[in-house]
Amino acid sequence: MIGLDRMTAVAATEFRLAFRNRWVLLSTLAFTLFALALAFLGSGPSGALKADALTLTAASLSTLTVYLVPLMALLVSYDSIAGEIERGTLALVLATPLKRGELVLAKFCGHLAVLALAIAIGYGIAGAVIAGAHGADDAGLLAWARLLSTAVLLGAVFIALGMALSGLPRQTGTAAALAIGAWLVLVVLYDLALLGAVIVDQGGAFTKTVFPALVLANPGDAFRLYNLALIESNAPIAGLDGLAHTLPFPVSSALLVLVLWLAASLAVAWALTRRIRP
Repeated sequence: MIGLDRMTAVAATEFRLAFRNRWVLLSTLAFTLFALALAFLGSGPSGALKADALTLTAASLSTLTVYLVPLMALLVSYDSIAGEIERGTLALVLATPLKRGELVLAKFCGHLAVLALAIAIGYGIAGAVIAGAHGADDAGLLAWARLLSTAVLLGAVFIALGMALSGLPRQTGTAAALAIGAWLVLVVLYDLALLGAVIVDQGGAFTKTVFPALVLANPGDAFRLYNLALIESNAPIAGLDGLAHTLPFPVSSALLVLVLWLAASLAVAWALTRRIRP
């Protein structure tokens, strides 16, 4: 039987440690400042584009979120397992009735609470400011709520991925390097490689069939495509984001990709933790 009391205690400890290490404050400030910057910069053309300012800001922020949320999630979670090993506390934790699967889930929930709080406060402040300054219609409020909820889901994916990577080494420095490497590959280099392949293909079979599937397979791109595909405006969208309204898959498939990434990453984190002998 799952020990909910034990898991709650571990999750609460992780949350308190994040407060002590100023992760909550730093993450909240980052989300707030970037969201406010986009709120003021992105709301200007709303009249010309005949779109709600909140909707346009949500579209702009969905692209920024792909870079910012995964980075914050990985920085919060990269030492979740490796840190316990390096400090020599994993043996003490495992000496309690807490099972390894419970440890992984408890740490995941604690980290996710930190990130969700930062996203809710940061994006919530920005949404309130722009709604107060420019007003908001139902479509804008729905787009903003969708952005918040899927940003938390995206963060959950990368927290789980960070925990899986943390189970590979026994030093936090190596875990940090793996986390930054994962961010560079999945968030930056992946899209650059796809764009390069499209340029070389010049509208061939790869561009028409393989390219959309590869874009959807990436968790960051799946998040962005889902949010942009459900935003109705005549704002010009180019590059990979232009695929959002021509995706040959149901929009819900993007959410399925995120859920599959989350489940797979948690499973890997659990499997690696089971193999560790503190």
